[in-house]
Parts: sequence; structure tokens; C-alpha cells
Amino acid sequence: MLYRLKTDQFIPAPIDEVWTFFSRPENLKMITPPYMGFDILSEVPPVMEAGLIIEYRVRPLLGIPLRWVTEITHLKGPQHGPAPYFFVDEQRFGPYSFWHHRHTFEPVEGGVYMTDIVHYKLPAGPLGGLVHPWLVRPRLEEIFTYRREKVEALFGKAKSPTAALRNLQTAKLV
Repeated sequence: MLYRLKTDQFIPAPIDEVWTFFSRPENLKMITPPYMGFDILSEVPPVMEAGLIIEYRVRPLLGIPLRWVTEITHLKGPQHGPAPYFFVDEQRFGPYSFWHHRHTFEPVEGGVYMTDIVHYKLPAGPLGGLVHPWLVRPRLEEIFTYRREKVEALFGKAKSPTAALRNLQTAKLV
């Protein structure tokens, strides 16, 4: 079964600042929970590019190290024209049977509307389906909740929930 996880976040910062942060692979560790033991093993350029292969070590369960290799398969940044910007990372080797993660950054009044859409499939057939609701999905949600909190700590929160909601609705209408 193919699963989907979608998260949205309003970031009260300029698009160039937000893009610069998220398009640098080394910043991923900063917004990943420490218990994941996240380390980049491969050399990465200072600016992300399509075709970039990144090798990581993660410890998602019981501190057991796993290697994870992703490729940046699609990318539209400032060098490719006006925003919205996006990039896609796809797993080449790792804990999932399938992993496709699209990161989108759209400028709106007062900041950036960031959307993450992850499609993923677990290995082990029916057994993977059994562990998904009580282990995998909650862990992914926990990771994205941690990321949301770290992004707020780095870039700030919307001045009011109403302003953030208005900005998100504006982004949806465009």
C-alpha cells in the first residue's frame, strides 16, 4: 500500500532566506530529532542541485544504524525563474520500498507557505501494513512535528494564528 503524509507551515521570512536554508542538505540535521542519529556520510555541495545523491546514516528504531541514500530528482530554485520553488528527494536505498518527498516553497504576504508531501511504501508486504499505524506513521508525524517546532524557533511564528491562516488561504487561492 502507498501511504501519503502532507504537512503545511507558514514561515514568516522572505522566500530567499527560507529557500537558502532548506536547499542546503547540511541543515537537515538541525531540523531532525536528535534520537534519529542523523548524519550525512557523503560530500554535498553548498547548493543543492538536481541529480545530487546524498548518503545518510539514521537510527530510526532502537538506535540501530541504517544507511539511507536519496537523490534530488527535481529542483526549481531562484536560478530557474520566479517562485514557487521546490525540490523532490527520492530514496534509492533505505528503509522504505518507496519514498518520494516533494518540498514546495511559495511566497505569500508576510512570508512563505511551505508544503511537504511524502508518498511512501513499507517493505515486508502485509507485515509492513501492520506496523504502519502504530510505529511508522506516528514516528513520521513526530519527525515532522519536531521539524515544525525547529523551523518556528529558527524563523519565528506568525504574529497571530489568524494572520497565518489568512496567508495560507491566500496561497491556496493563487
